[in-house]
Amino acid sequence: MAVVLLFVSCDANRVFDEYQPIEEQQWNKHNTLRFPFEVKDSVQQHNLFISLRNNKEYAYSNLFLIATLRFPDGNVVVDTLEYAMADSAGKFLGRGFTDVKDNKLFYKENIVFPTKGRYTFEVRQAMRKNGEANGIEALEGVTHVGFRIEKIK
Repeated sequence: MAVVLLFVSCDANRVFDEYQPIEEQQWNKHNTLRFPFEVKDSVQQHNLFISLRNNKEYAYSNLFLIATLRFPDGNVVVDTLEYAMADSAGKFLGRGFTDVKDNKLFYKENIVFPTKGRYTFEVRQAMRKNGEANGIEALEGVTHVGFRIEKIK
């Protein structure tokens, strides 16, 4: 019983948490994932995370993403993000004992949503090979992508 209580209490700050599977574990550069969510509290501070699961087929030490946050009033914030996915020895970062690693990547910290209403978070991969202008068509080894919102105590 204590384990269950610990698990529940560790996730008590979760406001939103959703994953989407990546078809054939190949994230196409044109596949923008959308996560609509409702904000009911315009006072509470939150941390926003991009959740990503990758397997041993992921061939890069980093990850570039284009993230878009759409506000109920029509405002849009677009960010280009880079995350480390492996250490200097090539060992994948993240949690997990198998070939699949879970990564909880900070997107925005200590934010307050300015208005109540329906927001949409969108994310797409923006990986390119060195010296090439065109992006990688299908990024292999990504199994799931998610979006998580946690309230700050």
